[in-house]
Amino acid sequence: MRIFCIANQKGGVGKTTTTVNLAAGLAKLGLRVLVVDLDPQGNATMGSGIDKRTLEVSVYDVLLESATIAEARQPAVKAGYHVLGANRELAGAEVELVHLERRERRLKAALLAVRDEYDFVLIDCPPSLSMLTLNGLCAAHGVLVPMQCEYFALEGLSDLVHTIKQVHANLNPDLLIIGLLRVMFDPRITLQQQVSEQLSAHFGSKLFNTVIPRNVRLAEAPSYGLPGVVFDPASKGALAFVEFAREVVQRHG
Repeated sequence: MRIFCIANQKGGVGKTTTTVNLAAGLAKLGLRVLVVDLDPQGNATMGSGIDKRTLEVSVYDVLLESATIAEARQPAVKAGYHVLGANRELAGAEVELVHLERRERRLKAALLAVRDEYDFVLIDCPPSLSMLTLNGLCAAHGVLVPMQCEYFALEGLSDLVHTIKQVHANLNPDLLIIGLLRVMFDPRITLQQQVSEQLSAHFGSKLFNTVIPRNVRLAEAPSYGLPGVVFDPASKGALAFVEFAREVVQRHG
């Protein structure tokens, strides 16, 4: 079982879009996938077709050890993977976890119980560096970073690299950046081309070959409670995510 965090300390870069579409792409390739939603906004939950308002048991209960993943997960039926969902209740977990033992390692411990049931676990992290994000980073083998090729993108990246080094040194020696994914890419914009070239020069093989184009169908899909890969499989964005899923399996499967 490979466990990846989808993280970037900059908001609005397409973390959730990347999480649910990579999950759907991997499921299309016949792999068993669990999505863990660690964001109290619950966007990955809703974007997988699960109503966060009706969740009886969620990732919150798993972190507080009042439920197991097997009890809390839900099938994203149309998308072909399982979801450990989140809702507003999760915001309270921040405060409650502070005083508990092994507070950063609770997700890791919970995932051990289902390690034979999944090929990939994808963790959608909130943009802030919080106790929730730390749980994700402590559980993961690697971090997958979605990036827009914009002027401030590299600045946010240096913050994330610093955080990962800290976690690597103090909490999780397995943690590495496994790759950067260029998302919402528009080749007509010169600046995006330049930033893309900078990333390539700086990160080399850490940069995934697949590039996810800016795509209206990917943006529309969440309002239908579906990943773009399922909502419109023939769209450019969906095809790119399936290609990306193949690349992830090739490199890290």
